[in-house]
Amino acid sequence: MTARITCRRVYEETSPQDGKRVLVDRVWPRGMRKEDAHLDEWLRDVAPSSELRRWYGHEPSRFAEFRRRYRAELRDAGHREAARHLLDLAARDRLTLLTATKDVDHSQAAVLAEWLAGHEHAGT
Repeated sequence: MTARITCRRVYEETSPQDGKRVLVDRVWPRGMRKEDAHLDEWLRDVAPSSELRRWYGHEPSRFAEFRRRYRAELRDAGHREAARHLLDLAARDRLTLLTATKDVDHSQAAVLAEWLAGHEHAGT
């Protein structure tokens, strides 16, 4: 993850360092009012499929396989446009990927930040 692309919990306080704030969860965070989220966007289409999300179940022992499967999903037609949109945002401004997940280091936001940083440097 680069300094330009970070991820954190949507429940945390906003920061002037956030840049664009994009929620990357498929479902809305429990207990969060939309006006309290301070989002620039909610990009559901970049989130893992419901099937993958249910399979993973936030089990750290499954994270390596989850990461592999999610990175494969980012190349499919259902995710490609949203992923490109995030690359465009990251090219212009700091980008904070937000998730409701308690373990941010083992979340789709962390995988996505890593994927974006790799593509940002590759120029794609």
